[in-house]
Amino acid sequence: MALTEKLNEFKKGFTENVPQDIQALMQQATQNLADSGIVLNTPKKGDKLAEFSLVNAQGTDVSLSSLLEDGPVVITFYRGGWCPYCNLALRAYQDSLAEIKALGATLVAITPELADASLSTTEKNELQFEVLTDTNAKYAKDLGLVFTLPEELRPIYSSFGIEVEEHNGANQFDLPLAATFVVAQDGTIASAFVEEDYTLRQEPSEVIKVLKSL
Repeated sequence: MALTEKLNEFKKGFTENVPQDIQALMQQATQNLADSGIVLNTPKKGDKLAEFSLVNAQGTDVSLSSLLEDGPVVITFYRGGWCPYCNLALRAYQDSLAEIKALGATLVAITPELADASLSTTEKNELQFEVLTDTNAKYAKDLGLVFTLPEELRPIYSSFGIEVEEHNGANQFDLPLAATFVVAQDGTIASAFVEEDYTLRQEPSEVIKVLKSL
């Protein structure tokens, strides 16, 4: 089953079990984000992706330039291990990891989750690629990818058992958009997928097509 099908299946179950008024609030928040035009100022195909140096789950620094020494890099951003759509996407990329590697590319995920939380996400999803912690979403913010979880949604998330601060740190409600970049070895963005709607993600098969074209 393709990732999009899995995302839609989960979304269908969610809408069948969550009260309409809560769904309306969540949908409005997504619409407000789209109306803000945030995507217009994010990195595009043909841009050079800004350098990063972020720590992995073991506390080791990993930089974009060091990853590019070995070939193209696929970078996918996720909100946190509490996000079911993120977990579905991470597992789908894990399922495609062998093919991505066979094309000479490296896959990494970037998240505002603290290292302990990202390690838990890595273990839960049996990920065999690097998950890098972007503390306070600083790098994602520099790329224009960050929005702040609206205050009216925070108690709703809590009612779902999601405490964002436990994952990101005290008073940290900044989250990245759903975004995946394929970066050619010279640092140029070969493809950019950026979505305000967190229920949408780029299919790994699309990433593989881009890698094959490099």
